[in-house]
Parts: sequence; structure tokens; C-alpha cells
Amino acid sequence: MDYVFVSRGKSGDGFSNEPAASHFLGVPSSANDMKYAHRISKSKWTKAILKEAMGGTSNPLTEGDIVFYVHGFNNSQATVLKRHRKIKKGLEKQGFDGVVVSFDWPGAESALNYLEDREDAKLSAFRLVRDGIETFSALQQPDCRIDLHVLAHSMGCYVVREAFDDADDRARIAGRSWAVSQVMLMAADLSVDSLSKGNPKSSSLYRHCARLTNYYNPLDDVLSISAVKRLGVAPRAGRTGMEAPEHPKGVDIYCGKRFRDGKHGSSIRAGHTWYFDDPVVMEDIYHTICGRLDRHEIPTRAFTDKGNLGLK
Repeated sequence: MDYVFVSRGKSGDGFSNEPAASHFLGVPSSANDMKYAHRISKSKWTKAILKEAMGGTSNPLTEGDIVFYVHGFNNSQATVLKRHRKIKKGLEKQGFDGVVVSFDWPGAESALNYLEDREDAKLSAFRLVRDGIETFSALQQPDCRIDLHVLAHSMGCYVVREAFDDADDRARIAGRSWAVSQVMLMAADLSVDSLSKGNPKSSSLYRHCARLTNYYNPLDDVLSISAVKRLGVAPRAGRTGMEAPEHPKGVDIYCGKRFRDGKHGSSIRAGHTWYFDDPVVMEDIYHTICGRLDRHEIPTRAFTDKGNLGLK
């Protein structure tokens, strides 16, 4: 079973590309797409996720992990489900025994809808707050040892940043002590300065996480400012890394050499989407989730000739 919550409206036996109230899905492993018939109640959905996170037990003192995956723009629901399963399988191969949950927001299937998708992303951030962050932060108690992590790709990183900022503006959530452990950004569609120390756009993101890891690839053509849709847009953190001064909780991971060595293809999107298929990326994410090693001691990393951390 795959667990997803969807902030799309109903359309036929499936879902539309317009923002709406959340639906909670338990998608059978045999299904290749998300259907309206996969809906279950929120309480049943939440209980199933917590049980799987704790290794199938109901012991509240059992350690466990929940990884929320937030996809980027121009993703069909079938693609979201496919990548969800790649993350799940890739982490399980490393020994991960928690649960992967996806947040599916209405990113249209056409690059021409980029600006509309960005507006939908901002609207969808509210759903990520109310039905994801708020739901699971309310369950964080002194005897609860479930760690919540966020893994976002492309414009999904924007959704996450907006969600954390929105959470701090909502008294019901802001008044409660809550946090996620690891925030991991892949191909982040965020301006380089927005993740810098002292930038108010990301202050809430840093305040409520233990560490933020930014995986970036200089060979990511999708994030190139030369793309027509990006004229006048600042360089993106998923292509150039974060801008100095870096926040003490932030760490950049250079992925250019690993992308070249991994031979992931030469299509224009390869440099943007290769993360889901690379075993070294999945191993690095696994060690990051575990949180046992210092950022400099994770075995998938080494210092480059420029003195920054990169994937081996």
C-alpha cells in the first residue's frame, strides 16, 4: 500500500489539476495511478502511517520515521506515484524501515503552465500545513519517537518553504512546539539567496528543522536561467547551490560529478530528475535521515577540489 494525500479536485474517477480540499489515499501496490476510489478516512490513513512507521507495531515508544515526499511542477499523478515508489524502494534497499508518504498538489502536465503551477503551489502549501505538518506535529509527545522528514523536488521545495512560513502564521500550529528532523531539497526551484542565513523567506524552514540538505547539479538544464520561462529569474539553489553566508543548519551537496559518472542520459530533463534513479543519492538520503553521522562523515560524500562537499 502507498500512502498519498492529494489537494486536487475530483474529476471523473480521478482528480483534476485544480486545487481543492485534501483527499487521503491508500493506493494498492498493483495500481499505476491514483483513483478517487482509493480514498480512505483521514483517521484510518493517519493510523496506518503511524503503524507502518513504527515497524508494524503499536508500541508508542518504538522509534520510527516518516518521510514526506513533495513533487515538483509538470508531474502527472502517475509520475508522482512512480517516483514515490522509487524513493520507497531506494531507501528500503539501504535498510530504511519507516514509511514514505507523498503530498500530491496540482502541478499541470505542461511546462507552459509554469507560472500557474507556482500559484497553485502557494495555495497548496496550506494543505501541506493543515493535513501534514499540523496533523503529525499534534502527535509529537515526549514519549513519541517518530521522526518526520521532508524530501522535496523542484517546485516542491517552494511548496515546502511556503508551508513552513504559513505554519508560523497560524496560531494553532505556531503555539505548539513542533519540528521535523531532516529537510532534503533536490533540484530546488528556489532563488539562491532565499536560503541564505538571515533571509526571512526561509527563517521558518530553518527554525523548525534539525538540518537542511540541498542537493544541487550545475548540469540541470531545467533550472537554467536561459530557459524561456525563466527570463529575469534569479539563479536557482538546485543548480548553483546556496549563497553565502550559509545558515549553520544548511549544507550544500554538489552532485555534478556524480550525475556525469552515473550516465543518466543526455535529455534536457535528465539533469533535473536523475536523483530518483541514483543509488548513491538514495544512500546519502538514507544516512541523512538516520542522523547518526556528522554531515562531513557520511560515507557517500567527499570534499571536492573546491573544498565543498560532493557526492562520490
